[in-house]
Amino acid sequence: MKFDLIVIGGGSGLDIMSAAAAKGMSVAIVEEGPLGGTCLNRGCIPSKILIHTADVLQTIRNADKFGIKVGKVSVDFQKIMERSFIVDKDAEEIEQSIRKHPKIKLFKVRGKFTGPKTLQVGSETITADKIVIAAGTRPALPPIEGLDKVPHMTSDQVLRVKKLPKELIVVGGGYIACELAHFFGTLGSKITILMRNVRLLPDEDEEIGLKFTELFSKQYDVKLRFPVAKVEKKGTRIVVYGKDGTRVEGTDILFATGRVPNTDILDVSKTNVKTNPEGYVETNEFMETNVPGIWAIGDIAGKYLFKHSANLEAEYVTISILNPEHKHKVDYTAMPHAVFSNPQVAGVGATEQELKAKNIDYLVGKYEYSKTGMGEALAEKDGFVKFMTDYEGKILGCHIIGPEASTLIHEVLVSMKAGKCHVNDIINTIHIHPSLSEVVQRGAGSV
Repeated sequence: MKFDLIVIGGGSGLDIMSAAAAKGMSVAIVEEGPLGGTCLNRGCIPSKILIHTADVLQTIRNADKFGIKVGKVSVDFQKIMERSFIVDKDAEEIEQSIRKHPKIKLFKVRGKFTGPKTLQVGSETITADKIVIAAGTRPALPPIEGLDKVPHMTSDQVLRVKKLPKELIVVGGGYIACELAHFFGTLGSKITILMRNVRLLPDEDEEIGLKFTELFSKQYDVKLRFPVAKVEKKGTRIVVYGKDGTRVEGTDILFATGRVPNTDILDVSKTNVKTNPEGYVETNEFMETNVPGIWAIGDIAGKYLFKHSANLEAEYVTISILNPEHKHKVDYTAMPHAVFSNPQVAGVGATEQELKAKNIDYLVGKYEYSKTGMGEALAEKDGFVKFMTDYEGKILGCHIIGPEASTLIHEVLVSMKAGKCHVNDIINTIHIHPSLSEVVQRGAGSV
């Protein structure tokens, strides 16, 4: 069966599918799971619905420091989880819309390349001159002795649990581990985090990561430099052994130890598409693979593992497919990220350790939430904004830890994306007093 375009993956690839179909192209979409991709079904959306619940609960529990007395608070875990299941309805609506479209054919099965630009989908073979590989990644499980004999969860399963874990061991210390630990820990699970690194959030600016580790360790049992060697089940208990023989016990265990690309499942080598040693599809600045007419976007391309970066790449590939004479290199300027935990973290640009490693001269400016009117109103004692600039004031990086960090970072993004990328853009902009965003303005001024 021949199509004008095949899109593999039902996440950000749907944007390309829709645009191509609107232009009259015949499009095949290959997705074995629910439509909407990891973000809608197993990632961003359901997790943030749950995490906001944890944030509300923490606000209630902290009411006493504002002079508000609150009685005993109970948690309806089943109702909380069911609220996140709204994504099922969204996925179903996307599927129904696709099935009604005359130019789109949905193959709701696993696809696999069998030859150049040819896929086996169930009992059918499909081909197209243009193909977009947007099949994402899946949770990685480390090779640990005994893991095959112990019930365990990854981020794919943990957002669908029916019962609140009593004692949850979280293996990993990246953003997924810390966000999920925040949710379950706030709701009442006893959390133990096992991290092989020297701090949590190791990819963040070091100062931010150290502060986060300090604050998180006050809430949960954080064990650093703890590489897991073995796990076993003893009765109703799960026992985890470190390489030095140290042991930790709990009722449940969650692995948040990175992700791997789905190129092996797709067998992309059969279509001659090159991958790097980690298995990610190799692409150029236009998201083109080494095979003309085949693009890759999103997590499987391995440039940035964010939904917002996948959406950006989808925009550029759509232009390449529909108007190839106007194609452009993907502009990743001011690519931000955020960690929706407690505390929140957000960042853009270089970290201080990256600037040092590259021998780049820079200035640092820092400002604490507590020194602003709204920071004082929030009784926020630990949060701060950190800027790095060159000697002319050009922003090289900005990192925030504290309430609403994921929102506050955006005026920095606008400045960096607009081109001038100068702290004066922020300093000279009138900020509402006493809004929380003043901490960003004063952070810029402190440089």
